[in-house]
Amino acid sequence: MGEVEVGGLSSAEAAHRLLVDGPNLVPGDARVGPIAVMVRVLREPMLLLLATAGVISFIIADPLDGWMLMGTVVVVIGISVVQAERTETALAALRDLSSPRALVIRDGHPMRIPGSEVVVGDRLLLSEGDRVPADGVLVAGALLRVDESTMTGESVPVVKGPLADGADEMGQPGGDDSPWVFSGTLVVGGHGAARVLATGARTELGRLGAAIGGIRSERTRLQQGIDRVVRIVAVVGLGTAGAVVGIYGATRGEWGEALLAGIAAAMSLLPEEFPVVLSVFLALGAWRMSRHRVLARRAPAIEALGTVTVLCTDKTGTLTENRMTVERVVIDGTEFVIDGAPPDRAVPLLDIAAAACPDHPVDPMDTAFTRIAPPVSGAHGVAEFGLTPEILAVSRVWARHDGTAMIATKGAPESVLDVCNLDEVAQAPIRRQVASLTAEGLRVIAVAVGELPARAPYPRRHCDVKVHFVGLAALGDPLRPGVPQAVRECDRAGIRTVMITGDHPGTAEAIATQAGITGSVLTGADVAALTDEDLAARISGVGVFARIVPEQKLRLVRALQSTGEVVAMTGDGVNDAPALRAADVGIAMGGRGTDVAREAAGLVITDDDFTAIVDGVRMGRGLFDRLRRAMSFIVAVHVPIFGMALLPLVNGDWPLVLLPIQLAILELVIDPTCSVVFEADRSDPGVMERAPRPTAEPLLATSTVIRSVAEGLAVLVASMAVYLWALQLDRPDDVIRSLAFVTIVVADLGLILVIRSPGVPVLVSLRQGVPPALVMVVAVTVSFLMLLLVVPALRRALDLGVVGWPEVLVPPLAAVIALAGFEVAKVVHRAREGR
Repeated sequence: MGEVEVGGLSSAEAAHRLLVDGPNLVPGDARVGPIAVMVRVLREPMLLLLATAGVISFIIADPLDGWMLMGTVVVVIGISVVQAERTETALAALRDLSSPRALVIRDGHPMRIPGSEVVVGDRLLLSEGDRVPADGVLVAGALLRVDESTMTGESVPVVKGPLADGADEMGQPGGDDSPWVFSGTLVVGGHGAARVLATGARTELGRLGAAIGGIRSERTRLQQGIDRVVRIVAVVGLGTAGAVVGIYGATRGEWGEALLAGIAAAMSLLPEEFPVVLSVFLALGAWRMSRHRVLARRAPAIEALGTVTVLCTDKTGTLTENRMTVERVVIDGTEFVIDGAPPDRAVPLLDIAAAACPDHPVDPMDTAFTRIAPPVSGAHGVAEFGLTPEILAVSRVWARHDGTAMIATKGAPESVLDVCNLDEVAQAPIRRQVASLTAEGLRVIAVAVGELPARAPYPRRHCDVKVHFVGLAALGDPLRPGVPQAVRECDRAGIRTVMITGDHPGTAEAIATQAGITGSVLTGADVAALTDEDLAARISGVGVFARIVPEQKLRLVRALQSTGEVVAMTGDGVNDAPALRAADVGIAMGGRGTDVAREAAGLVITDDDFTAIVDGVRMGRGLFDRLRRAMSFIVAVHVPIFGMALLPLVNGDWPLVLLPIQLAILELVIDPTCSVVFEADRSDPGVMERAPRPTAEPLLATSTVIRSVAEGLAVLVASMAVYLWALQLDRPDDVIRSLAFVTIVVADLGLILVIRSPGVPVLVSLRQGVPPALVMVVAVTVSFLMLLLVVPALRRALDLGVVGWPEVLVPPLAAVIALAGFEVAKVVHRAREGR
């Protein structure tokens, strides 16, 4: 099977060519391989300390200790490689989702496909805002303008002219009237069709070795803050390690052991998990969000979701179902209901409306007209005028074979009436009809037509168009079923929902009422008449902005931000890009949005559904909560580890509790716990019942740090009590070390249960469901701990002793007592709140 009649490919032929030529991908960001991960991990301070301790153990201690430490290094590297692989897999999936899409002809029908699936021979349909997915030759087009600055460095777009006979080889970029379109360039105006001649590395972009940016790797505000914390603590840790070496060596005279003690002190304090856990959370969180129709293109957008206070949304296709149909037509004051085949008197108006639509419509309104009316015959398009802030209408000029021409115009009733030069008396009944229809939530379009005699010059500007009024068309687009509930959920979460639409104020207000959006109505004309200061003063009470053109969205974003709001803004067109970039969270529509809008936004909603936006806010808040718990856990567990590493310095006769090998084992518990248990845990059901997070609130607020340190101190006290108890009983050094080590490990498992359910007692939380990841981590940790205590070879390797009965019950009992107070506090707090 080959090319179908309209010049596209069949699905079978496209699949075959994709298999032969490979995906349409240019050289991009190289995937980080295991070797690169190993090299990066070996540069981490914790691994360098472990390796140093292993070398020292080979020299001054039992070689078995050295081998154990080196083995631990290998295990830690393995865990890091697995984590990096998960992260890279998530990022690769996001790159695939965020790559440019393409509208092609397959099996005779337009079809939207990923840009990576475009093949040689495909018929591309290009329109304003598209990123050209492959090299090709233009075979049809009208006023197609392309920005080729990525190829030529020229900032001025070039006009493309179709080559009717096509071609088999590409020409060079640049120059007006050339038929060549190139991968990676941007369509900034007009529309056309092109036949693909080269894909992937065979394109001009591929030969240049340029990379298409999918997921940006910029450091987020959180990551930068964590980096600063790690650097500060690292300096403190190294200073502490130096002091430990000096004190230990001076008091005991064992400088080799002093060096090991210093390394242990540094390892106990260094929070090297912070940056790793943060990177894993952001990457996997973005991947999880993508499975729920929310594509996070930039990590800062995930952070900002929990701070959003105003959600600005489109109407058509976002709040509504994007299934527009022509329901009524009004001609000379008579209303006709369209149910099935249109009445004869309505046919001319519908034909004119369809003639004003693009040849390959994508907008649902245009599709509604072209679906009900046949394409223009016996004429070809020679000029077109698009929507502008001054004239909210579109017109197309059709030249007939006899030299005459027809002008078809459709658009906002007030603009079309002005173009028709109707006086106020003639406009009055039409405006009343418009008000009546829009009050029902219908979108009303005015239609006009003009005639040009033979050899008359075509109009050069939209304001030069001469047309007369034909009638009105009313289109219906039902509200999405879940929208009212989603708006109420936003209200409960402290997020104000604002509708921004180009539709008539009456239509917008009717849909807003159905959706539950409250507030006054402000039109684009009102916005234009206000100064920035006056707009900022009025904007807090506005719930609907109607007759807004894309260029005004940027003003609205800035006005809202000037009043202290954190703004999430939706958009889908080329002109929406500045507003999307200026918003705290830019949200592009993945279904109908242009590539430019997708590239400017931080989030992309893959199905354009408003409920998906609310889902994204919920998931963003939940991710931040879980990340905070993971960081709290890291802070809490480092307190007893650090304290027990320093405890033997109090008395020169006391044995060391935590040697580097024991610290390495603890790291094997902490890292997987943070990246598996907390990351995969369920979100708080009440995450949308509280106000947005202040933008200045740090990940680890002072209250959070205080609580974490208090939890860590409780575990430290319990571990010290067990240690001193064993000393009092004159137990051997290795047994004392075993008892203290088991206490810390068991208490760390208890900390997981306490921290993962803030405000909810552990028993209540467990009754609500036990995550499989938690069961796995607890089971593996307990099993490994039992092996360490039971298997003689492992005991000796870790310098642990035999713990007999019933003293083996002391560590878990001490851990329970240490954390019981926090559980009692939860119960008391819930009782006071009446829960």
